[in-house]
Order: sequence, then C-alpha cells, then structure tokens
Amino acid sequence: MSRHLDLRTGRPVWSAYRAPAVPTTALIRDAKADILIVGMGISGAMMAEALTADGHSVICIDRRGPLQGSTPATTALVQFEIDQPLSTLSKMIGRASAEQAWRRSRLAVSNLAARIAELGINCRLSRTQSLYLAGTTLGPSELRDEADARRQAGIAATYLSAAPLAGEFGIERDGAILSHGNIALDPRKLTAGLLLKALERQARFYAPVEATTIKDSADEVIVATRDGPTITARHVVLATGYELTDIVPAAAHRIISTWAIATRPQPRNIWRGGAFIWEASDPYLYMRATADGRVVCGGEDEDFVDEARRDKLIADKSARIAQKLGRLFPHLDVEPEFAWTGSFGTTTTGLPYIGAVPRHPRIHAVMGYGGNGITFSRIASEIVSATIRGSDDTDVKLFAFNR
Repeated sequence: MSRHLDLRTGRPVWSAYRAPAVPTTALIRDAKADILIVGMGISGAMMAEALTADGHSVICIDRRGPLQGSTPATTALVQFEIDQPLSTLSKMIGRASAEQAWRRSRLAVSNLAARIAELGINCRLSRTQSLYLAGTTLGPSELRDEADARRQAGIAATYLSAAPLAGEFGIERDGAILSHGNIALDPRKLTAGLLLKALERQARFYAPVEATTIKDSADEVIVATRDGPTITARHVVLATGYELTDIVPAAAHRIISTWAIATRPQPRNIWRGGAFIWEASDPYLYMRATADGRVVCGGEDEDFVDEARRDKLIADKSARIAQKLGRLFPHLDVEPEFAWTGSFGTTTTGLPYIGAVPRHPRIHAVMGYGGNGITFSRIASEIVSATIRGSDDTDVKLFAFNR
C-alpha cells in the first residue's frame, strides 16, 4: 500500500526530554470504528483529537508505533509563514488564493495555541517572533515588497534594514522581515498529549500494525493489515507523512533530505527574544531556541532520497550547519550535542495537499509537506473533521488534490 522510508537517522534533540508514554495494544481480531486513522505522528494525533472531540469512535494504527516516524525529527518552528513567499505565491496561484492561504496558516497557528491551552497539554509552548533574513532568493528590495504584500493581506510585517537588524538582534544582514504570532514547542510532548486526550475519549490505538490494502465502497472502507485482521470504518484518514500510499494521487511534490543540529543549553547566549530565524535562500538555514536555551539549527537540504547516502553525510552536513550558525552568531557555542537527518517533503507551491482522495470520498489524505508541517496538520484537522461531519470549510478547495 505504501512506500517504506527510513524516515530519520541520528539523535534528534527531543530525545533529551521525556514525553508521556502512549499505550497501544495488539490488533488480534477484526475491528470496526467510525474512523480509522493510519499514522500516529503529529498529523494523526491532531486528527484523533479533533475527531474524538466531535464524538466519533476512532481507531489509530501505525506500523512503527506512536511518535516513531518523522515527528521526532522536526525542528518544530511552528510558523504561519509559508515556505513560498506571499509575493511569489501570488504569481503562482493568484493573489486572492495566496493571501487566503497565508491568512489560513496564520489562523491555524493561533487555533493550535488556543487548543493546546484549552486541553492543558504541557509541551513547553512559547510565543515567538520570527526574522526572515535577506538571502539568495530575496534581497532587501524584494523583502520590502514581500512585507508590503503581507500588510496588504492584513498580515502584520515590519521590514528591518541592516542597522536596526544589527542593533536589535545582533545579526549582520542587509535586511529582514520581523513577524509576530508564531509558536515554539516540543513536538513529541504535543503529539503524546493529543493522543492521550483522544485515548480519554475511548479511541483505540493498535501498534505495530501495518495497513496493506484499502477497499472502499459507497458506505464503508475496509483496510486489511499485514498480520491478518481487517478494520472497517465509515472513513479512513491517511496521516502517513512522507510515506505515500498508492491510492493518493501523484501531486506536485518531491521528497528531499535535510539535516539538523542542536547545541548544549546556553540561555545567556540566545539572541533577543529567541526569535525564529530563517533565510530567503534556497536551501535556507533556519534556527530556533529551545525552552532551556539550546539552539536548534537546520538546513543544507538536498534533492535526493537515498537514505544510505543521506546518513553518511550527517557529520559533514552538521559541520557545515554549525559553521553557518557560528558566522551568524560568533558568540554562540555551535558544537553539536545532537545531530540528525531525515526525509522531508516539499511541494511546488509550498502548500499542503489535504482532503478527500479523488474518486474516493471516504478516504482522506493529509500531506502537510513543506516547512510548515505542524501548522498544516492543524489545518488538516479542521478541514477533514468538517468534511466528515458534513460541514463546509471555506478553504477546502485551496488545499484539495484537484485544485
């Protein structure tokens, strides 16, 4: 049913922090539910929480287990700024659609923060600014235009020239856009917290369980598993991350390799406010601070999927990332205490693919690709849950497979 990927290698920084255990059981007989969710990472967890909150009976399965796929490898910069600048995206899909995509992304971050607070999930959430630095794809004049485009869309953005950027943040670049309203968090703690909330509402978690075939009809979907039992549901949600299922159409996406490091805790050396920082470059460098003052920095993306080749580059890529980080902040101790690599999905527009699979209205897919995976997972939980309960989400066509 799906392609198997070695999604990550190395030791992600989140392994330094304990996440709550999520209990699962073995699937030893056929089962039924309103909804089956395939995948128990961040996307599956958000879907499980949203759908159980709506009163549906939910089963979740994962061929590895909860939190074992790509989720621990994310650097968890939960931003509303989409990989594709608003000014660029407007040229690709039209100004109105581009502006709405950015506004929906901003709303999703706000909604996610509110939901985490409402549920009382301790994932070390903090609100943070972000700095989008001038780079190889957008220089100072283009950044000014980008800031103007955001403001015209109703999204606050402040352009900083070189002097205030250096004075306020200690960064030597030709310019940057300062934004507000993003959040930093621990992705494993969040995922576990959401799954445990779903479990409180009688969701059933089975792992390790691998789905092998999907057969849908007018009123139900039957999913066979590798060990024999079948699961029958009214709807199936595919939250399989970068491991695509054959039933999902080949969209305008590609899988690439990415690398990241994390330093020792050094809270006194963190730049003002611990703002997210990323570059208007391709590939771009990006960084954030953790709650205890580590610097998490990633980048050096390359357009290939060979896991063995990717893994062999960890030492070299980590050294390059550390060197770039040191050039930006000479006072930091950039020696990596953690280093890891993983597979990563991107789309041409930077937008995710979310919604019912064409010609399969009871099968819903979540492809939250790009640098906004957690943000897009929130959007998916809103759109898919609305579709299943028969409501209209105004942005469903914006992220649909047949857009």
